[in-house]
Amino acid sequence: MTTSTPLASHNPATITLVPGAVTLAELRRIHAGGVTLQLDSGALAGMQAAQAVVQRIVDEDQVVYGINTGFGKLASTKIAHDRLAELQRNLVLSHSVGTGDALPDGVVRLILATKAVSLARGHSGVRPEMVDALLALANANVLPVIPAKGSVGASGDLAPLAHMACVLIGEGQAKVDGKVVPGAEAMRSIGLQPFVLGPKEGLALLNGTQVSTALALAGLFGAESVFAAALVAGCLSLEAIKGSVKPFDARIHEARGQAGQIAVAAAVRALLDGSAIDPSHPNCGRVQDPYSIRCVPQVMGACLDNLHHAARVLTVEANAASDNPLVFDNGDVISGGNFHAEPVAFAADIIALAVAEIGAISERRMALLLDTGLSGLPAFLIRDSGVNSGFMIAQVTAAALAAENQCLAHPSSVTSLPTSANQEDHVSMATYGARRLADMVNNAAVVVGVEAMAAAQGMEFDRSLKSSPLIEAQFAAIRQRVAFLEQDRYLAPDIDAMREWALQADWPAPLRACQPSRA
Repeated sequence: MTTSTPLASHNPATITLVPGAVTLAELRRIHAGGVTLQLDSGALAGMQAAQAVVQRIVDEDQVVYGINTGFGKLASTKIAHDRLAELQRNLVLSHSVGTGDALPDGVVRLILATKAVSLARGHSGVRPEMVDALLALANANVLPVIPAKGSVGASGDLAPLAHMACVLIGEGQAKVDGKVVPGAEAMRSIGLQPFVLGPKEGLALLNGTQVSTALALAGLFGAESVFAAALVAGCLSLEAIKGSVKPFDARIHEARGQAGQIAVAAAVRALLDGSAIDPSHPNCGRVQDPYSIRCVPQVMGACLDNLHHAARVLTVEANAASDNPLVFDNGDVISGGNFHAEPVAFAADIIALAVAEIGAISERRMALLLDTGLSGLPAFLIRDSGVNSGFMIAQVTAAALAAENQCLAHPSSVTSLPTSANQEDHVSMATYGARRLADMVNNAAVVVGVEAMAAAQGMEFDRSLKSSPLIEAQFAAIRQRVAFLEQDRYLAPDIDAMREWALQADWPAPLRACQPSRA
């Protein structure tokens, strides 16, 4: 049994997982990789007690769902004692029906970690060695190949979790040193023999919301980065058009009282602190900037509130006992529905709304920069326009991706199709809802990256004054990736470089304070 030690607790590369108390910051580090996971020693007793309850039920030949019965619509079918191991193995194999591309490594690490945490809550009745094996896979970066599609987000993420469980029984596939190998070989690579599953163990592995939760967490972490990049891009655009900082005055936002709005206005003020550009045009005649500049705190603040709410829900779910039935310390085994991923579905949907709006307002600032009548900058941000198109078509790309995100933002949680002969008659669709966030974050990163590149171009038409130290540092970082556009050139590599800029994790302190997993 893996336990915590005083020495390991001081190792910054080691995370001690305390079931029920794993933090969002720890989950972010697990997703990023490069950490060693161990289970808090206090979890052992609860797991052993729950396993003893399951074993007593088997020994006494009690009939309890999930232990010695069929599953789903077959719950009333009692299974003979000598076929219980076969029952659990068949369950895993029959549910391994996923399709599509394999889930990304960071998501699989989260799945392994959160499944271990869920089982270690002491309500699942599995052997502690099962949890050890999940953490051993994660620590060795031996990652089950889990197809992305095939879960409706109720009765757990059955198909994808079955592909994870297959590796534990020596079936399926896993990546070892980047090479896909059979499950049995993957287990040998970490010094383990495949498990012969005991009563309830297969069901405990397959039930649960760990796949949809991991996908939603990955979407949240990506959304945090794009959110930070969009605030920088917005500041660059404001400076490029010589906009007003008055709409960011703290008194305006305190008078409304929305927490996200107050935080965003404060972050923008911190980013622009020390700029020589704003004080240079007190009598420029511009009364009000367009909403995409003036209402950044209101729009981005609402996005931030959504991200914070989703972060709270997902942190709870990552710590949850979400299989079925659950075992309790008085010996009760209760069948319920913690595997229904409706909380995750709603969280994924509001992350999607935030990501769509981050891209939408960014694209509008991009369009503003290109409109010489509104921005005061050269048409399409190019000196010799006509012969050169400048950023004209880069804005078309931004518009295309912003529109795509608006379609993808349609809530998945309002969709449900019944399964298992109508036994499972309402499902969450959380897994798709969470999976689509990766595409949305990538789209938004392109939109925000294009805006930042265009805003940097706009600033270069008048460099007589400098912006704040923080914004100048971001301007320099952009220029390290893309050069000033003197005349038309092949822009696709620049756009990709700016997409990567928007997805970076290393942002100035005022922006990290706005990220739920860092705040």
